[in-house]
Amino acid sequence: MDHDNSTSTHSSTLGPPALRDGYDLPVYGLGNGQFYSLHVPALTCIFLSLISAILAIAFSFRKNPKRAFVDWTKSERFVVYMAICDGAFNLAHSMDHLHITITKRHVYPASLCQFYGVMLLEFILAQALMVNIVAVNAFTLMIFNKQLKYGRRDWRLLLWIFGFPFLLSMIALAAKQFGPSGAFCFFDGVNGGLAQFFLVTLPFSLILIVNTTLYVITWAKLRSIEKKLSLSLGKQSSGSKMKHAAVRAMSLFVLAFIFQWLTLALFGIWVFVDPVTLPPALIHAVTIFSNVGGIVNLIVFLVIRRRLQNQAKVSLDHSHGSKPSGTKDTSHTDV
Repeated sequence: MDHDNSTSTHSSTLGPPALRDGYDLPVYGLGNGQFYSLHVPALTCIFLSLISAILAIAFSFRKNPKRAFVDWTKSERFVVYMAICDGAFNLAHSMDHLHITITKRHVYPASLCQFYGVMLLEFILAQALMVNIVAVNAFTLMIFNKQLKYGRRDWRLLLWIFGFPFLLSMIALAAKQFGPSGAFCFFDGVNGGLAQFFLVTLPFSLILIVNTTLYVITWAKLRSIEKKLSLSLGKQSSGSKMKHAAVRAMSLFVLAFIFQWLTLALFGIWVFVDPVTLPPALIHAVTIFSNVGGIVNLIVFLVIRRRLQNQAKVSLDHSHGSKPSGTKDTSHTDV
């Protein structure tokens, strides 16, 4: 009895015990009735996004059954890479949310929660880096009439977008930065704040700024050229049309990325500056927008597919009678 009294007196003097890691945090929403309003919409968006990612991959390969993947246009390959990122992200995140929804507890064992965190960081960063490459490629194509070289079978692109995030994920894992955030498994809600800022918030904010700037410059240049052509009643060459189509297709990926991840950047900045005043509305917005990537990118795929079909008809009409039968189109724009 005396020991209990002394412990109670000691605790009241020092205040609540210090939080050791994210497992000491309460599960978000259980105390204020917002548990299901967070996880149910998140799971709905995640599963719709996962289905959309699978459809995008299936439609892509069905559209090109006899062509080797490396012979697809850049836009077509980007769709598949984005769908892979969306699908892997959604798969890991769905199990994470389902686990918490069913048990109403943080994910156990800790190694499983860390695995979910690694998966999320890997494919979130992969998307960010890939869309940044797309934005830079569209910019250089429009302004300098040059394209980035991705290497044989896109090895440079794949090493950059998947290899670099994997390296960062392993470093964060070794430093024990992953764990429960309170709402799901990502960076530890107690110990992982600094890592989240430098690995997600800061790069995402910079990439969003760079992508938006490149998008505005690229689109302004495109509109300026087309306006001059319309005023002079000039006719675009086939190569010019394909280049402009490539820029439009790539710009769609940039817009989709901004739509999906802007709230995550705002969320990260707010958490870093003043986590105490973080509004629940922003938490819910992040769980919605960050989980609809597959849906958004399926829409991008359908738009690009329609544009490519229209372009193919125009190119066929233009080249009919002037191009020997069986000659392969080797346009340098690689839409």
